[in-house]
Amino acid sequence: MPDTTPVDVASIDPRTGTAVETVAPVTTDSQVDALCRAAAQAAPALDAAGRAGRAAWLRAIAEGLEAQRAAIVAVADRETALGEPRLNGELTRTCYQFQQFADMLDEGSYLEAVIDHAGDTPMGPRPDLRRVLTPIGPVAVFGASNFPLAFSVPGGDTASALAAGCPVVVKAHSSHPATSRLCHDVMVAALAATGAPEGTLGIVYGQTAGSALVRHPAVQAVGFTGSTGGGRILFDIASSRPDPIPFYGELGSVNPLVVTPGAAKARTEEVAEGVTGSFTLGAGQFCTKPGLVFLPADEAGERLADAIEGAVAQRGPAVLLNRAIKRDYQERWERSADTVGIEQRAEGTAPEGEGWGVPVRLLSTTAAEFTTEAAEECFGPVTVLVAYRDTAELTAALGRVPSSLTATLIAEDDETELAAEIGPVLRDKAGRVVYNGYPTGVAVAWAMQHGGAWPASTNALHTSVGMTSARRFLRPVTWQNTPQALLPDELRDTPANPVPRRVDGRLETL
Repeated sequence: MPDTTPVDVASIDPRTGTAVETVAPVTTDSQVDALCRAAAQAAPALDAAGRAGRAAWLRAIAEGLEAQRAAIVAVADRETALGEPRLNGELTRTCYQFQQFADMLDEGSYLEAVIDHAGDTPMGPRPDLRRVLTPIGPVAVFGASNFPLAFSVPGGDTASALAAGCPVVVKAHSSHPATSRLCHDVMVAALAATGAPEGTLGIVYGQTAGSALVRHPAVQAVGFTGSTGGGRILFDIASSRPDPIPFYGELGSVNPLVVTPGAAKARTEEVAEGVTGSFTLGAGQFCTKPGLVFLPADEAGERLADAIEGAVAQRGPAVLLNRAIKRDYQERWERSADTVGIEQRAEGTAPEGEGWGVPVRLLSTTAAEFTTEAAEECFGPVTVLVAYRDTAELTAALGRVPSSLTATLIAEDDETELAAEIGPVLRDKAGRVVYNGYPTGVAVAWAMQHGGAWPASTNALHTSVGMTSARRFLRPVTWQNTPQALLPDELRDTPANPVPRRVDGRLETL
């Protein structure tokens, strides 16, 4: 099929809803092909650079992004209206991610190196077996609308794939194409200055280019953060290829939060402020936003609901990231007016003028009337209060909640029996269980799990945040009876750069 005529990609100011600049033409099929071929040609050099070489590249990227902090934050704020304080924090996290992955490469345990020497076993003679994780090949990464830095061109998917030794081609998100272009240029310059091969990092623009990227035979895995609908389309493309590839999608999540009777009574104002602050943070556009808040249907629970309602009423308008998010947010509110069992409980100050501003909103229902409609994810500053009469009713309602990235329990220390009963229910619903805190905010750490069963993600076995996210872009290979000179360094008897290994069943640390 011939390339279509390019269409310009515009950068929009969400505060006004108007185009500010033309960033780039939509990437054509032939351009996608060239970028993917360049990534495939670069892959052997990334692997050959070894852990030390890639660590140097990652640190150079962090330094390059930091050096351009003022420019990056200014462009990102103009494109997202997320505010400079939030974006400065996000850029700090982004640079920290690259440094952490460099440290991971230095340490080496992520390789899961295993050696089983030849010998006799109850099953007979065993050959010499040596196993380690190796790069999967070029990776396609899709930037997210709500994190123009930490989940976009310089985000965790890109950092983890480069650390694993995989070239990356990023599909820039239409909500922040200028930020994507600037970060890409900074990163490519840092990579070139430290000896990374051409093709290590590429970028494409446009929805059609994104689909072509997933279809390209050189691409061996996909990292995606976005809507369930968009993710499902790309997931199906990845699965229906002649050579199906893994699609690691982080999709929709409602993140149930449960407040116990004791907590509702003892910490009414504190919990009200915590809940309201969490579901309105970043204009309610966090994938970990608590979209469902379960409160006891008693006097304390109603006081808490009233306090949340009061906090919502005092909130000013929020600016959403793009027109589609505003449209869906408005439609959710309009549908709720005609939905049996759902009450439009409160609304904050309405926005003035043009742009994608919206008021903060609060819906409510009961656990007995809780339906699929109430459990739908909605980006934006809105949450649903769900009143439960007893533990049985709460457990039944939680059973109707879709799997999520997080699940939260706000409880008093003496409510151990209730916590012990509800805790396993929450664990089965999410990849991260939060106690007496709020789920918005995801630490970049070895122990972090940012993922869950469908629709939270397409693969509950992996995380998209933290050091173990690199595991998505690595595959195990075993060498049998292989001469020392032909083994990866980490599997040799006397490696030049030792790593923790399991040898004949016993873990050996450095």
